[in-house]
Amino acid sequence: MSKKRTITAVGLAGLGLVTLSACGSSDSGSGSGGDSKTVTVVSHDSFTYSKDVLSAFEKESGYTVKVLKDGDAGQAVNKAILTKDNPQGDVFFGVDNTLLSRALDNGLFQSYEAKGADRILPEYRVGGDEHRVTPIDSGDICVNYDKAYFTEHKLAPPASFADLVKPAYKDLLVTENASTSSPGLGFLLGTAAKYGDDGWQDYWTKLKANGVKVVDGWEQAYNEEFSGSAGGKKAKADRPLVVSYASSPPAEVIYADPRPTTAPTGVAAGTCFRQVEYAGLLSNAKNTKGGRAFIDFLVTKRFQEDMPLNMFVYPVVEGAAVPAEFTEFGPQAKDPETLDPARIADNRDQWVKSWTSLVLK
Repeated sequence: MSKKRTITAVGLAGLGLVTLSACGSSDSGSGSGGDSKTVTVVSHDSFTYSKDVLSAFEKESGYTVKVLKDGDAGQAVNKAILTKDNPQGDVFFGVDNTLLSRALDNGLFQSYEAKGADRILPEYRVGGDEHRVTPIDSGDICVNYDKAYFTEHKLAPPASFADLVKPAYKDLLVTENASTSSPGLGFLLGTAAKYGDDGWQDYWTKLKANGVKVVDGWEQAYNEEFSGSAGGKKAKADRPLVVSYASSPPAEVIYADPRPTTAPTGVAAGTCFRQVEYAGLLSNAKNTKGGRAFIDFLVTKRFQEDMPLNMFVYPVVEGAAVPAEFTEFGPQAKDPETLDPARIADNRDQWVKSWTSLVLK
């Protein structure tokens, strides 16, 4: 599955020297200059799409799309900030609500209200941002559980944050490092939203005492440590609880051969944090007209309905359908934890610093 976002610190040495790898349609023009028919999109490695859907946009718009994938989500955002005066492209896709304030505070985007933005569901819109970003997709970071383990041990799977600190679930959970992983950070933010400034550290003290295991990123946690995933089974993993996504169970069904009739994993619905991804027209973009057309494309029903089975995320546009597998095996959380981007901006760095000191030392 493609949802394996990680983050890196802004100050990583050599970040400005990271080489971008290009994919998608080739560029036969002169870069993304003012009269160019090429639109250059900068994103993280998890940005995927159906070729026929992108080809339809190119045919209808007359633009050729060039995609530059620049590592994980945090690295891509930080690189874009460092190169904002001479950007690598015209559009950036993939900054999420955990990092949005950093991008906005650094002037990464210029204002543009996408055609069709009125169809974006109100709960995903960013207030007071002068349309500098457009919501594109959403997903829930949640604890997943291995159904077979809990059946075999005649133990009910956890349903909430509070359950995770109970003795019955000691040494069962693996999560990602909040300072290096997007789902790890999302899980931390979920606990901050649930327990507040005065309570989240006490919660993590209890979680640490209950044997939570912390690894660097999603790939290791889900495919090497989690007993419920296909990769975890091969690795003989022994942790039946993992911080992942609500869309992970349908992925386990879709990629299995043969396909099972039920998902081997489930979601603890009371542990979810809502993640939203945005796209924006880069400040100093050379092909602003093409960039605007591409952002318009991202909120069309065609692209919105193409996303779920490519990136395992949910559409944010009213009326966009989701695959049956999502409805059956990975429905969105009904009451996820959320935080205003401004509150994340004010507290994120200190929360991560405190979490690191508390949990990793």
